[in-house]
Amino acid sequence: MKKRLFTGIQSSGTLHIGNYFGALKPFLEIAGDYDSMLMVADYHALTSLKDPEAMRANIINVVKDYLAVGVNPADVVIFKQSDVSAHTELAWIFDCLVTVPFLQQAHAYKDKIAKGLEANAGLFTYPMLMAADILLYDTDVVPVGADQKQHVEYAREAAAKFNNSYGETFKEPKEIIMESIATIPGTDGKKMSKSYGNTIPLFGTKDEIAKAVMGIVTDSTGDRPEHVHAIHKLFQADGDLLPLYEEHKGKYKHLKEALIEDIERMVAPMREVRADITDADVKTVLEEGALRARAQADAKMQDVREKIGVRI
Repeated sequence: MKKRLFTGIQSSGTLHIGNYFGALKPFLEIAGDYDSMLMVADYHALTSLKDPEAMRANIINVVKDYLAVGVNPADVVIFKQSDVSAHTELAWIFDCLVTVPFLQQAHAYKDKIAKGLEANAGLFTYPMLMAADILLYDTDVVPVGADQKQHVEYAREAAAKFNNSYGETFKEPKEIIMESIATIPGTDGKKMSKSYGNTIPLFGTKDEIAKAVMGIVTDSTGDRPEHVHAIHKLFQADGDLLPLYEEHKGKYKHLKEALIEDIERMVAPMREVRADITDADVKTVLEEGALRARAQADAKMQDVREKIGVRI
């Protein structure tokens, strides 16, 4: 039998090619090797998002994005966190096993406090909700970026604390470090991020893609525009690009136009697929995924309730 892979996704707006090469494409490449589950983390989003219409739109859009790039709901269980009540129930049980100082070490909480901001209780306890997400499904592996490793460490700690208190119940999952998540360059050479304003839209029109590419920062002192080349290597092998860049040394406009065409060649088919996915299609996918996820989560929670003594 295949090992279980679990990952959660949040949408914070329009996806860019950094999201594709850093998260979506790596997930596609490994999902078939596992019994894979893809959860829309809508309750996690509540720690920062308080706009119900934006929440609804984000849920719909992120599922459309994953379906458009090739995730097959027949092979991957795609479901919404809020559709499986066992997540919040188990999170409360874990909250009762861990200490306040333990939760105070969470990176997201510490970062917010360091910036002088007030953290809500949801952000403070979210590591245990994330642990519940992972552990409910006897997860073997969780793909994460190197800076997200702590999430899986917290899940292992929650599993160990429960197992030590009530007997062997939860697997202790391992992380798969997705190195590419931190290395996708933006139009200014920094990591591609909406917060830096240096992105190229994944499902944008050709004109929107062209505007972003033509805005890539270039070094006028060299023969090769390094930021253009760094992004171009995502779409063609470096060896294949060498003749193009040798032939057009110093011709930055020509090289940017070549990059635009390569991006469009990859994006256009996915954009067309996405345009055909309706909101009703997404709701059907999520409803079917919820049924499959609940069947597993409910079975696990029956065991948990028996062991903690609430079943009589």
